[in-house]
Amino acid sequence: MRYAYAITGALLLGGTAIAVTTSSNVGAQTAQNEGLTAAAPQGAPASLADMVEKLQPAVVNISTKQRVQVQNPFAGTPFGQLFGQGGGQPQTRQAQSLGSGFLISADGYIVTNNHVVSAGAEGATVDSITVTLTNKTEYTAKLVGRDPATDLAVLKIDSPKPLPFVKFGDSTKARVGDWVVAIGNPFALSGTVTAGIISAVHRNTGGGYEKFIQTDASINQGNSGGPMFDMRGNVIGINSQILSPSGGNVGIGFAIPSEQAAPIVETLRKGEAVRRGYLGVQISPLGEDLAESLGLAKNRGEFVQGVEPGKGAEKAGIKAGDVIVSVAGQEVSPEQNLSSIVASQPIGSRVPIVLIRNGQRQTVNAVVGERPSEDELTNFAPQQDEDFSQQQQNPGQAAQQSLGISAIPLTPGIIRQLGIAADTRGVVITGVDGSTDAGAKGLRRGDVIITANNRPVASQADLDAQVKAVAAQNRSAILLQVLRRGQSPIFLPVRLRDK
Repeated sequence: MRYAYAITGALLLGGTAIAVTTSSNVGAQTAQNEGLTAAAPQGAPASLADMVEKLQPAVVNISTKQRVQVQNPFAGTPFGQLFGQGGGQPQTRQAQSLGSGFLISADGYIVTNNHVVSAGAEGATVDSITVTLTNKTEYTAKLVGRDPATDLAVLKIDSPKPLPFVKFGDSTKARVGDWVVAIGNPFALSGTVTAGIISAVHRNTGGGYEKFIQTDASINQGNSGGPMFDMRGNVIGINSQILSPSGGNVGIGFAIPSEQAAPIVETLRKGEAVRRGYLGVQISPLGEDLAESLGLAKNRGEFVQGVEPGKGAEKAGIKAGDVIVSVAGQEVSPEQNLSSIVASQPIGSRVPIVLIRNGQRQTVNAVVGERPSEDELTNFAPQQDEDFSQQQQNPGQAAQQSLGISAIPLTPGIIRQLGIAADTRGVVITGVDGSTDAGAKGLRRGDVIITANNRPVASQADLDAQVKAVAAQNRSAILLQVLRRGQSPIFLPVRLRDK
């Protein structure tokens, strides 16, 4: 309210100043805005009112009622009884969430974000979902289906009469600079309309299947699940995320494109589970350090950290250390990542995969499998780091000058001490200079270097030789394959220390 008062005050003072200035020349001047007609920006209508009037009734407010178990922070202390009955026992509290959605059929099917209708806290449960139309009519909604991977959900309400609805458009035709309109319920302000342009397409914010449309149309908390319209009134996106240090709009919002959402929505609407293609590889982006360590261009392909036994990638001969640059003729890039390309391939189809191995380009053919559940995938992902404290430190040798790493060969005794497979071959790190890139990237005593520059390492001399080979090629980073107890080996690019 402080800001509101300040603005109001400024307007009143300004009005007084104008009155004083113009009072001595009444009738001699005209207001600055008298008779003006602003021309619309090229490609934009003079007004959006007619289009918005037709679209708004299909946009709905979605709210959930949830139960959350709250643990008494003073449980077990003399103050525990001061915070309600039960002392240290968890207590149930009610919570509410608000979001947006839109009708896609006259019989009451609604699209929204999965996070809008999901529990907002660990241990919470959703008791009910309520949909409110623009005419304030409320309906209890049923959750038809959800897809957490793309943050989409489909609801259903029953109405005695047909409901207003909108249809999906073609987001593949959307171009940077096109005008768009967002309608939703930011901060529970139902039916709010904002407009802007498309700032970028195929924007990835860190997820596996993301190809967001970025916009500067104002999107805030509560807009989630609402539609993004093109100038023909078709839904080309579903507003889903904002990028903001403050939690409010800063002109960077993201919408799930209709090309991705429409087929998933149709699958969920039928009550079916979403099925995605799967190769069985653990991957990393080909960032600057990793690309430098391989002598490749950055962001052109993705690096294979590991291959799951028995899946399509292993059967096709793909190995850890390969760089996959295209699948089924589609180039792998930050805008079109490997996960999204593979996920869209028909399950059971045989696709050509172009990869780079040891600097050589080759093609293999892989059969696309079905992506397992998220619980199954967790078992394949690397586990959290453990702390090694038993290994004794040894003074570094030549590699310490360039990498800040000292290491010694593995022996049966060290292998038992580290708890790794008896047939492991490599060198164990005994010391890391924390001021180097190796230290910054988390290498530490007890880590085992299996390969360096894609060559086996069995001694400090082997490691030194590969460091020198990389430096001789004028590359500033070396690729190490590192094993840590309880985890699968990973590849890590490490920059050489400046001379």
